[in-house]
Parts: sequence; structure tokens; C-alpha cells
Amino acid sequence: MLSLFLSKRFSQTRQAGFASLLNKASTIGVLLGVSVLIVALSVINGFEEQLKKRLLSVVSHVTYDAPYEPISEWHSKVKILENQQGVLSAAPEINVTGMVQFKGKLKAAQIKGIDTASHENVSGVGEFIKQLNLNDLGQNEVILGAQIAKHLNLSIGDKFTLLIANKNAKTVLSAPKRINVTLVGLVNMGGPVDQSLALISLRSIQTALDLESDQVTSLRVKVTDVFEAHNIAMSAGRSLPDLVYVNSWFRTQGSLYQDIQMVRTIVFLVVVLIIAVASFNIVSSMVMEVKDKQSDIAILKTMGAKDSTIFSTFAFKGVVNALLGSLVGSAFGVVISLYLPEIFVWFYDDSDKNPLSGVYFVEFLPSKLIWTDIAITLSVTLVLALLASIYPAWQATKTDPAKVLGNG
Repeated sequence: MLSLFLSKRFSQTRQAGFASLLNKASTIGVLLGVSVLIVALSVINGFEEQLKKRLLSVVSHVTYDAPYEPISEWHSKVKILENQQGVLSAAPEINVTGMVQFKGKLKAAQIKGIDTASHENVSGVGEFIKQLNLNDLGQNEVILGAQIAKHLNLSIGDKFTLLIANKNAKTVLSAPKRINVTLVGLVNMGGPVDQSLALISLRSIQTALDLESDQVTSLRVKVTDVFEAHNIAMSAGRSLPDLVYVNSWFRTQGSLYQDIQMVRTIVFLVVVLIIAVASFNIVSSMVMEVKDKQSDIAILKTMGAKDSTIFSTFAFKGVVNALLGSLVGSAFGVVISLYLPEIFVWFYDDSDKNPLSGVYFVEFLPSKLIWTDIAITLSVTLVLALLASIYPAWQATKTDPAKVLGNG
């Protein structure tokens, strides 16, 4: 208690100009570092959450692709997969790469033939289609990514052509198969999906590819834990009697998730180093304060104050300065994190200037505040502040009353 009282009294005493400036600079440095770290971690958490909610709700968790012959009797294969551990649901698909043609203009697309009755069990793409429900997708009707439609100047109700490679052709240069279709909906979720996806009913593309109604080229699976998708895929795939290639989202989008984790680590280390520099400014300010308060320390020692009391007095002072910066910085960081998406939308209200438009899977700056991040940030800052305070506090205990008071 005496150390806390003395620390408070010393804080209330006016310091020399340069020492006071260093003291304030260290506190402000800690404040800014803590704020930046909380905001940065919140943005990274937001991207990770949106990766799971948006991109991984549309991108296949797991697919089993037929390399040569199509998969027959897909109904029974779907049931086999749905009985496997870790599998939530399964659905058939036909995936082909083709071209969208409209008024002489072409755009490449990933054409996906879907079973309208079961596709929503494995994909959340319906959430990003406003014009119709997937169950209402009819024969020779197509839902396109919004960016494809924009590139070709297509509008709802327009008729256009899908061009698909003819696998049964005798020569490489044979003409592609053409499917005349009508645009009935747009996928508008932001990012690369809007630039490549074309959805068509399973029966429509089976007819075009001369497949039977029970034949597909791929089985798509939704798993219970997306981050265990690869292990679940390998385990469940052994139950299939067909020869298939096993793919999980880690192969197509895994680099994005790894990038997010790498950025989290780099940001944390860099900002912690910034906080460390600010915290160790405490060393400079406290060394000057110890020098300034030598006579007071000497008097305390002659009055019987122990070295531990002197040490605690200055250690408390350094930690309190850092704690003040940490708490105010945390408050700023929390407020900015909570309103960051609205601030971003307000700042980039013109989509043409939006740096995230068409690049990532979101066109806004997501933010998710996790309170454990704040607790870790505060703990790291206070530990650094305590370490920075040890040397000046130890120097204070080495003050010799006889020399100081004798010189006075």
C-alpha cells in the first residue's frame, strides 16, 4: 500500500520537461499500438468468419469427381455418403467448363448442373440469388454470376447460348455442343464466384451430354467441420464403389485460409513489437525520473524505507502508465472495430473505388471482435511494461543516501 501511495505522489509531482514528454510519448505509443492490434485482429477475424459463412457456403466442401466414366445410380451413392461420419448431406452435380455466348460476345464459365431438390442441402448459393428459388429452376433455364451477366450485357429474361465441349466427338476440332437457354437469375455474392458460375438444372445438361437420368460426373458433400474437410473426404470416399478423384476446398481455396492465418501471425508480431518499443520508452522516462527523484529516494531510505518498497514504487509507476495507455487504447480499438464495416461502406460509397470489389469474396470490410484478443493484448502489454520497469526500479534501489544528501 505504501508503494502505491508513493507511486501516486510521484506521479502528481511535476516532472522536468523532457522527462514529461517521454512519459507521455510512451503512454500514447502504447495506446496507439493496442488500438491498432485490436482493430487488425478484428478485421482478420471478420475475414475468417466471412470465409466460412459466405465462400465456404457456396464453394464445395468436398467433391468426388469421375475421371473417366460417369457415376451411375447417383441416388444410392448419395445415401452411402450421407451415412458416413462427418457428412451432413450429399448431392449430385455435373461440372463442365464452357462458354457463355450472347450477341457475338463470349465469357468463360464453370457450368454446374444441379439437382434442384437437393442442391440447397449442400450449398448456400440460394442466399445470394434474389430473382427466384433454386427449386423453381426449370428446363433450359440458367442462373449466372452477376459479373458474367454484366460483362455480356445480359438481363433477366434474355436468351443466350451455352457452349460445351463435345466429348463424344471423333476429332478435336469438332464443334462444341450448344444449349439454348434463358437467364432467370443472378448470383451476386461478390468476388470470383460472380465471375465464373453458371447454374443449370441437372436434367438439362444430362440431355445435352447424352447422359442417363441416373448418371452424373460428380458427387458433392457438405461436412460438419469445414476445417476437417480433407480427412472426412478421404474417410467417406472409401465407401464409394466407383473410381473417383477426391477434392476438398483446401485444394481450391486453402491458400486463402492459410494467407489469413499467416497475416494474423505477422500482424500480431509486428504490432506487439511496436507496443514493445513504446513500452520500453518507459525505461528512458523512468531513468530520468529516478535521477530527478534521487533526493526523495534518499530521504525515504533514511526514514527506513526498504529496497523492496522503492522498487515497487517505480515498478508500479511504469505499469500504471502502460495500463492507462492500454485501457484507453482498448476502448478506442473496440469502438473502431464495432463500427468499422459502416465506416468502410461510408468511405467507399462508390463501388467503382471499392478496393475489395471483385477481388475478394466480400465487398466490405468485415470485423469480428473477440474478447480473448483484447485480454491477450492487454496481458502482453502489461508484461512488456513490467519488464521495461524492472531496470529503472532496480536503479532506484541503488541510490546511496549519504552521497545524494551529502552532495546536496
